[in-house]
Amino acid sequence: MVLAEIAKLCETARQAIAQRDWEKAKQVYLQALGLKSDQPDVHYGLATVYFQLRELTSAAHHFREVTRLDPRRAGAYVNLGAVLNLLEQYDEALTVLRKGIQLDNKRVEGFYNMGLVYRRKGLTDMAIQSYREALRLNPRMADACLNLANIYYEKEQYRQALEFYKQALQIRPAWEKALEGITRIEAALSSTAAPAAPEETKEEVGPDHPIDPAVHGHFLTTLHHATIESEELGRLFEGLLEQEVEPAIKDLSSCLLYPEGARSVLDECVKRFEIALEHMRTAHRSLQTKVNRVRELADDFPRS
Repeated sequence: MVLAEIAKLCETARQAIAQRDWEKAKQVYLQALGLKSDQPDVHYGLATVYFQLRELTSAAHHFREVTRLDPRRAGAYVNLGAVLNLLEQYDEALTVLRKGIQLDNKRVEGFYNMGLVYRRKGLTDMAIQSYREALRLNPRMADACLNLANIYYEKEQYRQALEFYKQALQIRPAWEKALEGITRIEAALSSTAAPAAPEETKEEVGPDHPIDPAVHGHFLTTLHHATIESEELGRLFEGLLEQEVEPAIKDLSSCLLYPEGARSVLDECVKRFEIALEHMRTAHRSLQTKVNRVRELADDFPRS
């Protein structure tokens, strides 16, 4: 009887959502939740409504409830990760997004949202990898194309940026953001074609030439940022080992120790292990790139 009443209330809430009456939908879902608090579909609907109302903390709470009540629902982890990203809780966002992808490695939104989080954290190489995976799964994802183009533009890799701006326009013709990006690239290429300015004299640093922030400020800032990014990637690498690789190895070992289990379980363990290893490879490449950059900067620092 109670379940029938809840189903009726959920249908009413969905009709309110169709009419974009978010407040009414919220009140109806809360009424359903009052009848029985352990219904993941009610929490999911309520979380979605809170997201539309920009009540992000409440949305995160109810998406968490869905993952607690229905821990195999990949979409709840992905949506929770998207909300946590907006709340600037980046580390937890990455954790739940990885869980969503482990449950469903074909979920495009999972990789797309990971790209958003990595971008916010300044880990552009990881963001590029995530957006590219999203595009591999869905080549028609215009937003992923645009975000990739913007990253390449910021890295001054204009050829790649132009490629993805054009790809975005093929998917979404006359898209103003993509057209603006192409205009920016044309302006950047025009400016780089101008004659180079005379090379600045390097200031020596040593006992008789101490570091002067006014002179070496840009260099010091660049070195500082590169060092911070290396530290962030180091922590990410460590987190992947603890949160993905180690659990995947344990699950795989259990499957191999007890081969009488279902073949589908073993296949799932192998798949989870392969995903964890790919994340590790990507993180390792990014970390190695940043460490090499720090070394280059250190070697280039002018000395007496």
